[in-house]
Amino acid sequence: MASRRTRRKSGALAKAERRQQILTAARDVFAKRGYHQATIDDIVAAAGVARGTFYLYFEDKRAVFEDLIDRFSAQLTVAISRIVIDDPSRAVADQARDNIHAIIRVCLAERTMTKMLFTDAAGVDPGFDRKLATFYDGVVQLLTESLRDGQTLGIVADGEPRVLAYLTVGALKELLFQVVTLGLAEESAEVLTQQLFRFLSEGYLRVGANEMGKRGAARRAKRAPAGGSR
Repeated sequence: MASRRTRRKSGALAKAERRQQILTAARDVFAKRGYHQATIDDIVAAAGVARGTFYLYFEDKRAVFEDLIDRFSAQLTVAISRIVIDDPSRAVADQARDNIHAIIRVCLAERTMTKMLFTDAAGVDPGFDRKLATFYDGVVQLLTESLRDGQTLGIVADGEPRVLAYLTVGALKELLFQVVTLGLAEESAEVLTQQLFRFLSEGYLRVGANEMGKRGAARRAKRAPAGGSR
């Protein structure tokens, strides 16, 4: 009995590994040739599997592409946390910075998928376009709710929250696309986070600018001579 369970577990693991092998190969093929130019023959050749093996795991090229995008979208969704306005232990500015930093780190770590999401994903077919729209709408809705809460507390400027959310997502998408296209190192995530956060702080966010000003003053005070300013 134990041996049978072990064999089943081993078989399931082997299937998971084979599926991942195909996904990894497909990702590389899509990145190199683009979704529309890539073929199943390209994918199976890169994966080193038979065409029949591919069909054991995926119905067609769209299915494997959709799986890749779904996994990456899930990574991004998990990286975004709802900002809690009334948490005394975590400043709103810190939560906003953490969200920006988390998203940038995911995209820098998954450069190929980031580029695919922003270039090849749109236009696969109407059904897939609707799926992408649903994903982006979910991100926008999450941000819209946080901005609306912030307006209630006076830490976000007046304006239609959904419009502010669209502007934010648009700026972030363009930044991430340029970052992966230019090939910036993962170590640049912190600098990019600070620059984007400053951009938002000088726009609609009403907490970051003050906090950053206080921190800057504190740093200057530490560097100042003991006898005070001259």
